[in-house]
Amino acid sequence: MNKKIITIALALALPLTVAAFPGDKGGNHFETHRGERVERLVKELDLSAEQKTQLEAVFEEQQAKREAIRQETHQRMQAILSPEQMTKFEDLQKNRHQKWQKRHGQRNADQQSETQK
Repeated sequence: MNKKIITIALALALPLTVAAFPGDKGGNHFETHRGERVERLVKELDLSAEQKTQLEAVFEEQQAKREAIRQETHQRMQAILSPEQMTKFEDLQKNRHQKWQKRHGQRNADQQSETQK
């Protein structure tokens, strides 16, 4: 039962936590991605300035909700895990984030070289 809770908590917390760390370009990954997504939608859907503003607000609200869920999950995990387990969990998160950065850093470099051709 305890392993099941930890597994579920990890599954929920890790993707959100990893994505919230700053990327290679600096700044928040969600903010960068959200801005790129909005700009892509503006072009592809021919959105008005008002529609763009409304979409930005929707995405910003979603980010705030994700952050609240991440914080709640972290607090609930602290109530379940021992201090040693929590430390180990945080180390796992850091390692996973480093791997994610390596993968995405290379992908971003590949994309930049493609656009420069």
